[in-house]
Amino acid sequence: MCCFQKSFKRDYIENFIRFCQYPPKTWIGLKKPPRFIVSDGARIPNPEWRPYVVNVSKSAFKKGHVPEKENYSLSNGAIKEMLAIISSFYQYLLLEEYTFSNPVALIRQKSKFVQKRQSHTQVRRLSQQQWQTLIESAKLMASENPIAHERTLFMLSALYSMYLRISELSASDRWGPTMNDFHKDQDGLWWFTTVGKGNKERQIAVSDTMLAALKRWRKYLGLSVFPSPADDSPLFPVHRGKGPLSNTTHIRAIVQTCFDHAIQRLAKSEHPEEAETMMAATVHWLRHTGISDDVKIRPREHVRDDAGHRSSAITDKYIDIELKERHKSAKKKLI
Repeated sequence: MCCFQKSFKRDYIENFIRFCQYPPKTWIGLKKPPRFIVSDGARIPNPEWRPYVVNVSKSAFKKGHVPEKENYSLSNGAIKEMLAIISSFYQYLLLEEYTFSNPVALIRQKSKFVQKRQSHTQVRRLSQQQWQTLIESAKLMASENPIAHERTLFMLSALYSMYLRISELSASDRWGPTMNDFHKDQDGLWWFTTVGKGNKERQIAVSDTMLAALKRWRKYLGLSVFPSPADDSPLFPVHRGKGPLSNTTHIRAIVQTCFDHAIQRLAKSEHPEEAETMMAATVHWLRHTGISDDVKIRPREHVRDDAGHRSSAITDKYIDIELKERHKSAKKKLI
């Protein structure tokens, strides 16, 4: 351990980061297979796994572009995560008195690897035109084929209106959404209980519009208008067989079908440029969109608690009023 303490200095870590930025091509993969596989009951290393992966954006993939090893680059976020992990390890060594300094702190202080931003990153969300087209597409699809898409419409409503993550929509070993997760308190107010990041349970205030979406969904299923406290049936049942939706990949595919429908409509509309930017949208954008729209009209603290943010600082990232005002004051400057 003394040898470790003397040899692993700041320049060693910087050299490691440089290696991660330009690894050997044989270390780079074009997909993300699992690191281990099970063979004959034993857990063994997967020969297809690679420590580094190159990919293309969702919109580029739709246009026919494929990942190539020559285009590999280490993102700013990946470098930050790497430094955080190494720093955490050094903090452990400090506590155990195996070392008496954390070289990562020096790298972070004047880092040539991590780009620093003047303000928070712009939130990835749908524009008002894109969201309206998306929800209209979902309603149209549900009316044309209710068996396939009534669930899709309710799913989009929940993702947007209650800021749900995809993991909060799907069933897992620890939790699964059921009908009685919608419940009314003694004041007649409706709430939805979910279990989110860090296995933390939270209650979300249910709007009248979301309540109407629930009523429509239950009517289609042939159930009573509102769930009883004993109704523990799946909120999102599978179409074939019994039980809840548990495959997040399947949920993404369901939402993507609606995205594709909306993109086609936008491409033929007066706003074809909206179709181009929407090609990069993911399921998580719906959560961002719901929060961004609500923080304009609801108290920040209310949105924070419904979204399950650890602090108001996270919710503040969705407030872009100052950006708009700054741009407004600069728009008519003369040269």
